[in-house]
Amino acid sequence: MQGGLPPPDVVAGEVVEIACDESGFSGTNLLRSDAPVITHASVDLTRGEAAGVIAGLHAGRPHELKSGQLLRRPGLVLDRFLAALAGRAHVHRIDKQSFLVSRIVDLLLAEPSYAAGTSLARDPRAEALAGHPAGPPWDAFLAAFAELARTKRPGPIGPRVDRFFRTRDLLVRGTPADPVLDALDPAHVRAVVTRLDAEDKAIPPPLEPLLPALAETVLFWSRGGRRVLVVHDEQSALTAGRLTRLQRALAGPDGASPLAGLVTVDSRDDPRVQVADLLAGMARRGLVTDALVEAQLVPPEAVRQRERPSPGQR
Repeated sequence: MQGGLPPPDVVAGEVVEIACDESGFSGTNLLRSDAPVITHASVDLTRGEAAGVIAGLHAGRPHELKSGQLLRRPGLVLDRFLAALAGRAHVHRIDKQSFLVSRIVDLLLAEPSYAAGTSLARDPRAEALAGHPAGPPWDAFLAAFAELARTKRPGPIGPRVDRFFRTRDLLVRGTPADPVLDALDPAHVRAVVTRLDAEDKAIPPPLEPLLPALAETVLFWSRGGRRVLVVHDEQSALTAGRLTRLQRALAGPDGASPLAGLVTVDSRDDPRVQVADLLAGMARRGLVTDALVEAQLVPPEAVRQRERPSPGQR
């Protein structure tokens, strides 16, 4: 399997093992996707428990069950599936456009780092920017940022930076977003993009929502001081290097990280991942409510108690 961060032979302390999968993932294609949100689901079921849940849904189907098939089943079947996960599951639902807005703030108005770039915690500046009126100028601004932050086959830096600031200058002004827009500095933006184009590994992939989703999932399950072992469907974004840097960014003052390790699997071989996949697909379609999972789809702010890094820390 590609990627992953194998745990040590012995993991100290209390450990919880979770299985994860996503729905709506479109890589860095955040604005041109037919799925405006991405959901990341996790469950702490055992293999036997997950196999029992899947067996109750298959109805003789020999192949892996997907959420689209489940949604065509009678409502009683869906209710039974969700009831089996009560208190055993967690879901993050990330709006891709809002994610882009948060990355503008984390990447261009601060010192880029894994601690900031893998956080989904609300930043007042991002909230102010997200409140900017929608419309073609706003769409052009977000598209220019996505082009600016591309790490695969990027074009020349100068034209990308110039286009980004041209689209900023065309935005409607007189809104709470004005101070955030005015704080964008061409010299700083150019310096950050230069680092991105040079593949500076201290900066997390700016258009990759899966790493922040994983970070917040780990923080949720680590409540009470537990360490978290993750079994995840194979994803190219989950490279060993990125996971190692994420593990360090999540570490507390004592140096211990709640992320004990991550192993990638083929979802067809692990019923726990299949359950997470079904849950993620249902949540993306708005069929999962707070009452049917352990926490809200957007976890409370208290889950993350770590401070953002000061300038110069990475």
